[in-house]
Amino acid sequence: MSSTGPTRHVVVVGAGMVAHRFVESLLSRADDTWLVTVVGDEPRHPYDRVGLTSFFAGASTEDLELDRSPFDDERVRFLRGRTVTGIDRDAGEVLVDTGERIGYDRLVLATGSYAARLAVDGYDHEGCFVYRTLDDVEALEGFVQRRSAELGRPLTGTVIGGGLLGLEAAGALQGLDVDCTVVQSSGRLMSAQLDLPAGDALRRLITARGIAVRTSALTTRLDADRTGQVVGLEFRDGTWERTDVVVFTVGVRPRDELARAAGLAVDPRGGVVIDEGCGTSDARILAIGEVASFGGQCVGLVAPGYAMAEVAATRLLGLEASFGGFDVSTKLKLSGVDVASFGDAFAETPGALDVVYADPVAGVYKKLVLSDDAKTLLGGILVGDASAYGSLRPLVGGALGGDPVAYLMPDGGVAAPTGELPDAALVCSCNSVTAGGIRSAVHDEGCTDVAAVKACTKAGAACGSCVPLIKKLVGAELAKSGATVSNALCEHFDLSRRQLFDAVRVSGLTTFSAVIERFGAGRGCDICKPALASILSTLTGRHVLDGENATLQDTNDHVMANMQKDGSYSVVPRIPGGEITPAKLLVIAQVAQDFNLYTKITGGQRIDLFGARLEQLPAIWGRLVEAGFESGHAYGKSLRTVKSCVGSTWCRYGVQDSVGMAVRLELRYRGLRAPHKFKLGVSGCARECAEARGKDVGVIATETGWNVYVGGNGGFTPRHAVLLAENLDDDALLTTIDRFLMYYISTADRLQRTAPWFEDLEGGIDGLRAVIFDDALGICADMDAAMARHIDAYEDEWAATLADPEKLRRFASFVNAPTTPDPSLAYTVERGQPRPATADERTDDRVLIAGTTLEVRR
Repeated sequence: MSSTGPTRHVVVVGAGMVAHRFVESLLSRADDTWLVTVVGDEPRHPYDRVGLTSFFAGASTEDLELDRSPFDDERVRFLRGRTVTGIDRDAGEVLVDTGERIGYDRLVLATGSYAARLAVDGYDHEGCFVYRTLDDVEALEGFVQRRSAELGRPLTGTVIGGGLLGLEAAGALQGLDVDCTVVQSSGRLMSAQLDLPAGDALRRLITARGIAVRTSALTTRLDADRTGQVVGLEFRDGTWERTDVVVFTVGVRPRDELARAAGLAVDPRGGVVIDEGCGTSDARILAIGEVASFGGQCVGLVAPGYAMAEVAATRLLGLEASFGGFDVSTKLKLSGVDVASFGDAFAETPGALDVVYADPVAGVYKKLVLSDDAKTLLGGILVGDASAYGSLRPLVGGALGGDPVAYLMPDGGVAAPTGELPDAALVCSCNSVTAGGIRSAVHDEGCTDVAAVKACTKAGAACGSCVPLIKKLVGAELAKSGATVSNALCEHFDLSRRQLFDAVRVSGLTTFSAVIERFGAGRGCDICKPALASILSTLTGRHVLDGENATLQDTNDHVMANMQKDGSYSVVPRIPGGEITPAKLLVIAQVAQDFNLYTKITGGQRIDLFGARLEQLPAIWGRLVEAGFESGHAYGKSLRTVKSCVGSTWCRYGVQDSVGMAVRLELRYRGLRAPHKFKLGVSGCARECAEARGKDVGVIATETGWNVYVGGNGGFTPRHAVLLAENLDDDALLTTIDRFLMYYISTADRLQRTAPWFEDLEGGIDGLRAVIFDDALGICADMDAAMARHIDAYEDEWAATLADPEKLRRFASFVNAPTTPDPSLAYTVERGQPRPATADERTDDRVLIAGTTLEVRR
């Protein structure tokens, strides 16, 4: 560009994410008469503070750095590692700590905020940290490594503050092998975003990860040893806990000291007061980001900061733009813990309705807040399954477009409405990108995948929570135009799950880090990590808790047990075919009695023991393993049960030994990891007492052999299995099922059960027969060999865990008192075993739907 007028000089104080966005937005539209000086007190280029926790997952400081090109522009002067010490409003200058005075035509304050600390004695002891900057996390990591080496043991740690950042910090400490406790002053975690039931559900998810939680606890003092190293905390109730490292995540305070000293209007609660154009009480000064107070509120989120940056840049260019207020939608970034909150999550709008879905067994709580006519979506909370977040958040303030129940039911349940998002719907709140903007990127800019859309529009470039919805929109638009739609697993892998399975199999790689380095990019996410965990388990046969792959597992797999709605766990020993000896029944009865466990015979002919505490699991399994029991894998995406009737052994109608075959099948496929759980059934005659045709694989005896059916499912969308082959002998039956399962495992999408997989299968049942019996793809020998490897490599996961002291460290309720139960856990009892629910635990107007609760409240 050529100069067209007098130079206009903008000084930006602060060099964080919001300042970066402002400079980028301004210079992308300005001519070369504009000059910008940025003064930042950190000795770095701007970096992604939202992704700070990824530093502990291996991300380097360079990985976190934002695009340098805006600050490399010849119109920009960047002073890093410098501090502005004052503002001379009369002279139109800022004073820098070097003594330089820099004149400005317009001044933009983007100083952000600083991490608050509790006003308690001892907060400056060695081993106390905040969690705000790259310097903070580098110092924390260095301290943990040094201190654990000095002590010769892993450290115990405490995070004070149970909000979003606190939980991420706890996950970071856990990744550094620090046994961690989160201390929250209020009665629930993430109290600013979640209601009480959601907070309870989140607590169970967090404790299932091995992170202890202490709520309604106020820290009053930090104690140190003679060297000044923190060693413990005291609470208001007089209790004391040992700790080696403390991280404060108790909120932020706006850095408004420059504005105060310069006489700008400042809100009594902190923050520079701005109008809808981001202007301050001085016409030449603007404020953006966390330092700015709008409507009496400062918000520590990047999305509104970016919105302010765009407004300020647009106003400086002489155009109209207004800041419309804060979008406080949030999504927790902690592997294995799915939480999101958006819009009017607490139903504060007059006449608002709550629609609540709760599945305590699965650890899921979902709530939608609707207008009084039940048509307009106002907000919501998602815990345990936030997959609908990307689809729901853009609809806030508009028509929901369908039955709210459809959005709340799990995958495979009621189909959610498929109507298109309106062009005006905000898909990426961080970068203010609408559905129309993404469609335009596809049709007008030629973008064909998420990466291209991200580069073109910046949608998904900040927190990343909108990426699944972006992928869906891109796919839909490409399909409309007749283009090929990408089936990439996620943004970190261009391969589909099937392609990734083959790539890992051929390459022989055995860890997630090696796989993503060779076939992917970035650090992974909650989509690809569990998928790779399943693939690696299938192909390597290694224990799910071995090495780095242990961090990839879903919540239940972390402790090899099913978490229940009251925070306890269930224990399910394998009982192949439902066949059990009196001696083993006595062992189960004695264990249930000794540990005071509720017992239930399941629909899959097993005995489920409920109410076990985390630290009790090794003791319970020690007794069961000694008696000859194995893990029933009730927690895994793997074989659950093989149900059978008594067959020809006892029944006068039985024509084959269904129990014997069921035992044989269960012992053959035990521990086999898959994209989703799968179940088998064996009936001894056509009367079908084992309900085999409702199973992923069903076997029904005939006078001359076995008929095998595939692709059946129970649950929300029951499907009858389809006949695959008739009158097979025992060996042919095993080969057929071997190949069916291995073909499913190697080709299905993530979290896809056999029924939808079979429906999508090219060629349907005839195509499947061609693969299994005619070797149409030339892979039968490979599938046979893969199954043989699984059978040969099988070991009981709990027996292996009991023999490994390192794995047993996961099973502690409190790191300092591993045999002490968590007093905050409540245990649910049914029909006399042993305590009824209290009034506070009951909710009125609830309707039971397929074992879960759907509640409508006004």
